[in-house]
Amino acid sequence: MEEVREYRALFAVDIVGSSGRGDVALEQIRQVLSAALHASFTRSGVDWDDCLRHDLGDGMRIVAPAGTPETSLIHPLVHELTARLRAHNLLAGKPTRIRLRMALHAGSVQVGRDGTVSGRPLEVLARLLDAEPVRAALAQAPEATTALLVSEHFHETAVCQGRPGIEPAAFRRVDVREKEFAASGWLHVPAYGGTPQSAGSAPDRTSSDADRTSSESDRVSPAPDPTAPESDRASSDADRTAPDADAPAGNTKVISKASGHGVIYALGNGTMNIGGKQ
Repeated sequence: MEEVREYRALFAVDIVGSSGRGDVALEQIRQVLSAALHASFTRSGVDWDDCLRHDLGDGMRIVAPAGTPETSLIHPLVHELTARLRAHNLLAGKPTRIRLRMALHAGSVQVGRDGTVSGRPLEVLARLLDAEPVRAALAQAPEATTALLVSEHFHETAVCQGRPGIEPAAFRRVDVREKEFAASGWLHVPAYGGTPQSAGSAPDRTSSDADRTSSESDRVSPAPDPTAPESDRASSDADRTAPDADAPAGNTKVISKASGHGVIYALGNGTMNIGGKQ
């Protein structure tokens, strides 16, 4: 059987937690995943029928056609696939929800006339798909639909070039140790509505928040000194409640503390309301 050696981009997916769902649910999941992959590859400009596909039972390995741009397997493919699965999960019951581990690699493989593919790059792809970092990423982000781990080689050729739709800063370098395989990989968890905050941490205050707080505190009149003589406190209260002579006539409103006993709301039309303890 004649074989040819070709450089191919390789993509693999595995369904998280597929065991124990039952045959009916798993079959439905497989159908949804296959349709989502087909549509996502097509949307990315990669002919699904020209791909060499290998069913993994609870996942799939896909060898893209020769000449396929590696960048297209990240954007739009990964983002398109994630969006389609997220839309499915919104309406699906728990037994048929889909979360995926994904891996990307590229290299020279042997391709037979019958569509069989072999070579070291496939082993690398399998180790990436099963690696602990991509498993841990989904375990630590239960709301995430997918997590992607790409090889160092794929990162160099497709990610760090700054192509449109691919943000290098969204990938984090990790160590991959699987069986006899040891290498670096790059982890990416597609956006899922925001980064979860660590327990016990508080949101950062922006400078504008601090400025607003400072400005508001400057506008608040200080409370009268309770140790001051009563006449001084009354004079201070009167000064704060008196309307500004330069203020326009109408419904001018003055808000003030009245000797610590309440809040006086004085309107320019002569109406006065006092709230708080009397």
